[in-house]
Amino acid sequence: MSRGSGIAWHSLPFEALSAHQLYAILQLRSEVFVVEQACGFQDMDGTDQHAVHLMGHATDQVVAYARCFNAGVKFAEASIGRVITQASVRGTGLGYELMQRAIACVHQQWGEQPIRIGAQARLEGFYRKLGFTAASAPYMEDGIPHIEMLLN
Repeated sequence: MSRGSGIAWHSLPFEALSAHQLYAILQLRSEVFVVEQACGFQDMDGTDQHAVHLMGHATDQVVAYARCFNAGVKFAEASIGRVITQASVRGTGLGYELMQRAIACVHQQWGEQPIRIGAQARLEGFYRKLGFTAASAPYMEDGIPHIEMLLN
């Protein structure tokens, strides 16, 4: 566990998540990806078991989250996905801190290597500030425009 910005950070493999932690993660993902973004999609995609789950807690609530994967799970490269912050903390810089920590998590777990993401196209500028570059043409995923981006 580490602290930054008053947030307690934890990164755990699937097997180490408690039932309470898993419930909080799935609740936040459903709150934002399904309800807030009005997108019906299969969030539990069979890869949570292969991820390191990065969580930022404020008190007893998960307010920031990302999944980190080794190369060969989601893409040929290592990857980060399900990047999410709770609405109440958006605009505070927590999303940027979350991604910096997710990049560090990938490198710590599996070594320095390129990282590929499937980003919502509207967030391309945000990811560019972190060093990612466009690596595909825009495409639709679950009714939302996306673009693959790569960090070398």
